[in-house]
Amino acid sequence: MKIDAHHHFWHYNPEEYGWINSDMKALRKNFLPADLAAQIAAVGIDGVVSVQARQTVEETRWLLELAAQHEFIKGVVGWLPLTATDIEAELERWSGYAKLKAVRHVLHDEPDDMYMLRADFNHGIEKLRQFNLVYDILIFEKHLPQTIEFVDRHPGQIFVVDHIAKPLIKDRVIAPWDKLITELAQRRNVYCKLSGVVTEADHAHWTPENIKPYLDVVLQAFGPQRLMFGTDWPVCLLATGYEKWVKTVKDFIAPLSVAQQDRMMGGTAVEAYRL
Repeated sequence: MKIDAHHHFWHYNPEEYGWINSDMKALRKNFLPADLAAQIAAVGIDGVVSVQARQTVEETRWLLELAAQHEFIKGVVGWLPLTATDIEAELERWSGYAKLKAVRHVLHDEPDDMYMLRADFNHGIEKLRQFNLVYDILIFEKHLPQTIEFVDRHPGQIFVVDHIAKPLIKDRVIAPWDKLITELAQRRNVYCKLSGVVTEADHAHWTPENIKPYLDVVLQAFGPQRLMFGTDWPVCLLATGYEKWVKTVKDFIAPLSVAQQDRMMGGTAVEAYRL
């Protein structure tokens, strides 16, 4: 299967999606399964992983309802209250949803840059394994040192780094992100998504050439076995169309073997999320 391992749906309203600011007018509308189905059909993508965009259990439930209605939605990365004292009981309540594959918290929006080291948060992370849930890591590059420490606390937990940890592509800065993401990749329980890259670049003027050094780093660090394709649609529309991002990634991985390309375009996601 060809898998888009990272995208979002929403019924837009400004109160619930406050992060969509005045510079993001392209995102200020509904994005629903019918919209995405047309996009993936045009480029030969077979299935998708739907990722939370709001930190509510109501959204997690909604995404799972959509996944039950649409076969092409292979898995859901939801949000659950990982710091809750009754998190194990909460996870038990959601354990009947086969398409709930992972959870995510928007770490990079927390005022506390060390949030991922909090005891209550780590207590929640410790419970994920018994429910076969992956944890998606959403951070900026400045969070990488403490993220390495965080991951080292949970050697048996599967992690997926979203958006290659958002390096400073627009500023053409690659260090120390390159060394830190390479260090994180030494942990064999960590995967990484080739998603959300161009939204960290200059939206209007990025080229495949100026994002290539960043893609090269993660390919070298994780290899095709732990690197997966994703679009971050519709957020990617701030900088690129769906088809253009698919082509950009396919052009980048074209020198690899067919088996390696297939791995990155689907096999890695199938393995990591048990699709």
